[in-house]
Amino acid sequence: MKIAVIGTGYVGLVTGTCLAETGNDVICVDINEAKVKQMQAGEVPIYEPGLDLLFHRNIEQERLTFTTNLADAVKEAQIIFMALPTPPGGDGAADLSYILGAAKDISKLITEYKVIVNKSTVPVGTADKVKAVFAENTSVEVDVVSNPEFLREGVAVDDFMKPDRVVLGTKSEKAKKLMAELYGPYVRQGNPILFMDERSSELTKYAANSFLATKITFMNEIANLCELVGADVDAVRRGIGSDERIGKRFLFPGVGYGGSCFPKDVQALVKSSDDYAYDFQILKSVMEVNEKQKTVLVDKVLKYYKGDIKGKHFALWGLAFKPETDDIREAPALYIIDELVKNGATVSVFDPEAMANVKNVIGDKVSYAKNQYEALEGADALLIATEWSVFRNPDFDKIDSILKNKIVFDGRNLYDLQKMIDLGYYYNSIGRKLID
Repeated sequence: MKIAVIGTGYVGLVTGTCLAETGNDVICVDINEAKVKQMQAGEVPIYEPGLDLLFHRNIEQERLTFTTNLADAVKEAQIIFMALPTPPGGDGAADLSYILGAAKDISKLITEYKVIVNKSTVPVGTADKVKAVFAENTSVEVDVVSNPEFLREGVAVDDFMKPDRVVLGTKSEKAKKLMAELYGPYVRQGNPILFMDERSSELTKYAANSFLATKITFMNEIANLCELVGADVDAVRRGIGSDERIGKRFLFPGVGYGGSCFPKDVQALVKSSDDYAYDFQILKSVMEVNEKQKTVLVDKVLKYYKGDIKGKHFALWGLAFKPETDDIREAPALYIIDELVKNGATVSVFDPEAMANVKNVIGDKVSYAKNQYEALEGADALLIATEWSVFRNPDFDKIDSILKNKIVFDGRNLYDLQKMIDLGYYYNSIGRKLID
């Protein structure tokens, strides 16, 4: 099939590349000329494990191409995916200007039937708005399909190639047939393609992400309570996770959720609810708790130093909001850095992939180390904000020889408590016994 993907951000590039991998001819469109030239030259503009292999293979086999010319992409495509940003506005509502603007541009170019697919995360009713744009600008028949993405950064290629489910919102039998054919190769093991109406499809994405954000936040609250009552959150996590009604995933406590999806989607669902005069109290509490959780590690630092960290120097391991990505959007590490600096401390940081992105955002507010051990030089204590594998089994003898004091504030519970006791550390983690 001939496919156009409008937008080559995280979702668009993964979508276009993976669609090409099953034999489709895919042309990806972006208005950023420098980025398009970079991709045409074979450079992947984002870090995502496994993407580079598929990216290069499909470029070499001429199934994946890139352009800034929307007309060229639209002309031959049977199906047009819109994978455009929907950033939150000041009131939390998703900004649909990119989606509706692209829809208007496409509507002026089409001369025959097309399936227009909303791949972006959009609020309920967006498909109707897109349909209205086409109805206003063309008499050519189109079907608008809601097809929310469920891609986890770090494993997005696997998520696309072997999805748990594919959600498709459309009432059109013609569109259903085309979309079922397109996604057929990805569900050969029997995972479902779920057809539903457009509004249900749009809400499904927000509901899924908001539920997971709630699960994470609930576990963070349990962890905070564990510290007060003397319980061990790891034991509690195993105890409830073995209940198949609850499940083991998304139960690890930490310093709050971040990234491009959970914060934005929870906020947008709350705003949509407010628009319909529904007070979504649980999600409002989730947002409030998560904001506090992002700086819980700083609270622990301040308590240890009796409220005064002026002149202290800290090492921070991890900047990305999660491992296996360079995404720093709403990353807890940024909030931690801001609070430490605000209280008069200096910070040296290391992350395997995200340092360039952080430097673009905060500049020289911190110093950037070449590796995790260099970050420890002159540091009074170590803070951990992201659970990269490289941090899980460090050389503690080397740490001892560099770090000024054997003090670790671990926001991801990477280390065994007994081991840290044996090594003689002050070790303060999340929801577990304090080692001093």
